[in-house]
Amino acid sequence: MRQIVLDTETTGLEWKQGNRVVEIGCVELLERRRSGGKFHRYLKPDCAFEARAQEVTGLTLEFLADKPRFDEVVEEFLAYIDGAELIIHNAAFDLGFLDNELSRLGERFGRILDRVTVVDTLQLARERFPGQRNSLDALCKRLGVDNAHRQLHGALLDAEILADVYIALTSGQEEIGFGGIEDAGAGTATVVSFAPVTAQRPRIAAAQAEQEAHLRRLAHLRRKAGRALWDVLEPAAESEALEA
Repeated sequence: MRQIVLDTETTGLEWKQGNRVVEIGCVELLERRRSGGKFHRYLKPDCAFEARAQEVTGLTLEFLADKPRFDEVVEEFLAYIDGAELIIHNAAFDLGFLDNELSRLGERFGRILDRVTVVDTLQLARERFPGQRNSLDALCKRLGVDNAHRQLHGALLDAEILADVYIALTSGQEEIGFGGIEDAGAGTATVVSFAPVTAQRPRIAAAQAEQEAHLRRLAHLRRKAGRALWDVLEPAAESEALEA
């Protein structure tokens, strides 16, 4: 399976207000591993930056003055992503900007989704960590991905970080043999094979202090609500000593 982790930088937050793409960064994954393949281009936007966008990217119109315009790299870019599964954080943002760039060149290039499928890691993160912050920086901290070198937003750097975040976010899926699905043709059943898990899974026991904190919390809930749902699994007597 070929996946492309993609990120863009832009002159502002809304393409409908005339903002443009100024950087595209892509990192290739083959079978969920980095292949070393990359696509990276800075682009001349022919419009001004919004102040906040320039601040977070560190890019300037002077730096971009000699860079190609989008129409000069579009065919190379589309050939690179064609047929892949794109991994994007907050996909609606990047796809909106890229589709806008394509539409400015006429109808012949269509839309990004005409060529690829997309996985939105922001949506994946919201499903796994509901109610929590799921920015790229927050996910790096939560999943143990090193992003200490991310001082400014950059499309290629963020794509490289997102590749690690995506792999960590979806780790464990390779233990189920979806990669081994066989389709013998029309009218036949799809066979799903489950690969055996041979690695020893770690067993982590709560420390004494953690157990005591847990019991204190249950005691607090019982005082407030009269009961704790945990009582179904754990006898109330264990925490009586801490309720005094």
